[in-house]
Amino acid sequence: MTKVQLVLPVYNEQQILPESVSKLRDWCLDHPEYDWQITIANNASTDDTLTVARKLALTYGDLVTVHDIGVKGRGIALKTVWLTSEADIVAYMDIDLSTDINHITELIEPIVSGDSEISYGSRLHKDAKTKRSFKREFISRSYVLVLRLLAGLKVTDAQCGFKAMSNSAATRLLPEVIDTQWFFDSELLIIAQHNGIAMKEVPVRWEEDTDTRVKIIQTALEDLSGIWRLRRNGIPIVAPSDQESL
Repeated sequence: MTKVQLVLPVYNEQQILPESVSKLRDWCLDHPEYDWQITIANNASTDDTLTVARKLALTYGDLVTVHDIGVKGRGIALKTVWLTSEADIVAYMDIDLSTDINHITELIEPIVSGDSEISYGSRLHKDAKTKRSFKREFISRSYVLVLRLLAGLKVTDAQCGFKAMSNSAATRLLPEVIDTQWFFDSELLIIAQHNGIAMKEVPVRWEEDTDTRVKIIQTALEDLSGIWRLRRNGIPIVAPSDQESL
């Protein structure tokens, strides 16, 4: 049975954590075709998030685990957990569950079938259904345009907090991803595309969380800095998969 690790990066999410983990746990139990593991990746929370996470792990047994990263950053949280994972497929989604969790199987299936090594959710695909402010929509579309023009990334949405990849792809790609914050997702996809790694775009139903912690201006500046770094230093070349090297 294919083992899938679903990572929930969290920073100061003590309020929403129990409800989101409960919903995700129930969904996993309703889909026994995969061997699921939910991992709460706490990255330097200053509230009671870690305590709440550990209580949930005790309540739900082996299905829910906790990884305390100790430093802040979605990128470093995912990289740390994924590089130590024994799952066949590693994935993540935002703790607010803005993306409809029923898309999880759509995210996993292309990797299981071998059609792709990476799959990612898109809120801007023509078949996506979203509820979001005009401001967020405009910023997202503008960012994708920048990625296309300056990094050549041919995706409709790089920053949706909903992605999965094979363990093999994670092992090869993640050591080359330098960013530890919000540009992590974009850098991962840029490196994957540059190396010809098969990717699958999954249009999603997505509803904006009005309590989002994302600082738009700061994030935009960090993203532009990341794009410039890749243009200046070059995009890394990764080793082929075992199957490709045969």
